[in-house]
This record gives sequence, structure tokens and C-alpha cells, in this order.
Amino acid sequence: MVTIIDYGTGNIFSLCNAVKRAGLNYTVTSDKDIITKSSHVILPGVGEASAVMREIKKRGLEEVIKGLKVPVLGICIGMQVLCSYSEEGDTESLSVFPERVIKLRGDNIKIPHMGWNRVYGTDNPLFNELENGEWFYFVHSFAPERGVSTISTTNYGVEFSSTLNKDNFYGTQFHPEKSGVAGERFLMNFLTMNTLK
Repeated sequence: MVTIIDYGTGNIFSLCNAVKRAGLNYTVTSDKDIITKSSHVILPGVGEASAVMREIKKRGLEEVIKGLKVPVLGICIGMQVLCSYSEEGDTESLSVFPERVIKLRGDNIKIPHMGWNRVYGTDNPLFNELENGEWFYFVHSFAPERGVSTISTTNYGVEFSSTLNKDNFYGTQFHPEKSGVAGERFLMNFLTMNTLK
């Protein structure tokens, strides 16, 4: 069973539809027992970092998320709260990834970064059957810096981490559920990863 963690923020309708199109059963919950018994876990995201962390703490999910041994995918703010710190709301986060999340900076760029952009450096099973430089859909004002967990980057004013990976944890700054055929392939690659033993 695929679990999409419900922490009370963000619109997950598109994500639920994408998982359904993949032909997989899923549930949306913040129940700790269900989350820990899942085959795959998705931490979705639209929202503000400090508010998301408050909701995660309110539901007692900090240690549950950090202790998961199955494949975990954080999407957008879901990835950002898996990092160590976010400038958004001066937020200490879950520290699964050591990278910090900073506000996008650069000359002549509009914030938020909204629309299609290329993703480079995709030598990871998440990107099987996808081209280096593939287009994905982004909506964000903050992003992780490049670091030891970076497996792909995107440029918008600055080069930032568009995908992170550490052990069974993955994170993506773009929205695969809004990224057409490439996004569906990306999600399928995640959802067919073997559970770690």
C-alpha cells in the first residue's frame, strides 16, 4: 500500500490521481501505524515550511518519518522539510538530508519560479527511461542548495538541487504529478522501487 501523508496542508488531488493512474492502491492518512506498514510513502507539498513543520509535530510524525525504512518521496515542501533548515520561517526541519533550503536569488527572475524547467544530472533509478535535461513543472520560491545528497540540479537565477537522495529517502523540488508523461514515468520509477530489507 502506498501512503500519502496527510499533514493538513496543500492540495493533493493531482497526486492522488497520478498514483491511481499508476494502478496502485493508496491511502491518505496521518495514522502512524498505517504509515509504518506502507510499502512506499509520499510526503506531498504545497505550503510554508514553518507551518508544515508545526503540523508534522502536532501529529507526532517527526520520528515516524525519519525512522521509515521503505522508499520515501518528499515533493516540493515535502522535500524541503526533509532538509536540515529552511530560510522560510527560519525553520529547523527533519534533517534527513543535510542540505539547507534557501530563497531563490538572481537577477531578473520572477519569484515564485513557476512553470517548466529542465532537470540535469539524472543518473539515478528515479530517472530511468528519462532524458538528461528533461522538462518538469515547478512552483516554488525556496529550494535546497547543492550538497552531498544532490542527484539532479536545475537553474533559475542560481543552480539548486531539484532532486535529493539519501538511502531510502528521495526528494524532488518539481511536481511530478503536474509534469505530464515525464512526471508519470518519474512517479512510476519511485512507486516500483523495492522496499528495503
